[in-house]
Amino acid sequence: MNKERIRELEKIAAQLRITGLKMVQSAHSGHIGGAFSLSEIMAVLYFEKMNIKPEEPDWEDRDRFVLSKGHATVALYPTLSLRGFFPKERLDTFRKIDGHLSGHAEMQYVPGVDMSTGSLGQGFSAAVGMALAARQAHKDYMVYAVLGDGEIAEGQIWEACMFAAANHIDHLIGIVDSNKVQLDGTVKEILDTGDLKEKFESFGFFVQTINGHNVEEIAEAIDNAKKEKGRPSMILADTIKGKGVSFMEGTCEWHGKTPNDEQFAKAFEELYAKAAELEE
Repeated sequence: MNKERIRELEKIAAQLRITGLKMVQSAHSGHIGGAFSLSEIMAVLYFEKMNIKPEEPDWEDRDRFVLSKGHATVALYPTLSLRGFFPKERLDTFRKIDGHLSGHAEMQYVPGVDMSTGSLGQGFSAAVGMALAARQAHKDYMVYAVLGDGEIAEGQIWEACMFAAANHIDHLIGIVDSNKVQLDGTVKEILDTGDLKEKFESFGFFVQTINGHNVEEIAEAIDNAKKEKGRPSMILADTIKGKGVSFMEGTCEWHGKTPNDEQFAKAFEELYAKAAELEE
């Protein structure tokens, strides 16, 4: 990946954060912290790696994406809109009673959403099923799933891992958004899940650890995972909760809290400054 393309993806990630914050400001609601930790991952997936057709969201041979941490729609919906699945004006309906952009991922009315999610732990199981279906249908599409590092305390995650490895489901690429903070504390404080690389490897996964805010590392890890045959893949992305806004970074306070006017102004100032820096 050349420097120009790296910069373009970084610009997209910056725009996703700005757009997501505008959605939260309009709705007076939304999960910021765990969405902002995802921005570079979403930019690489949707604008560099996934085989999709926004003009044909139900295309049979498309790659699938499951946001298992389904509350992070402040990252998902801006990505889908910017990629062309629906007009940006629709983002104004986020969490509004007369719209369908609900706080958790919703597939029935939102083009580009492959699975409704929000009950933590369940999305990854759906992704495993989709990947198994690809093999049974003799299709080449990949299934990507983003999990939260708090979410993986759910037992259903590990049942899905056992099944995926036992059935050699290599059409599956999981990505753990390892921002180390969940709703009311750090992951280590609430339920320490230990050495994730060792744990996923023990379940039979091909595992890579990367900087989840480095678009080049994200892209390379996805390429490596696609080459791996005979076993599923898991990418452990080291990220920062609330990335891009100094007073939000690394704290559980901004998991789902709405900023006040002064805080919104400060957050937008920092995000626009970063976007301007990337333009230079």
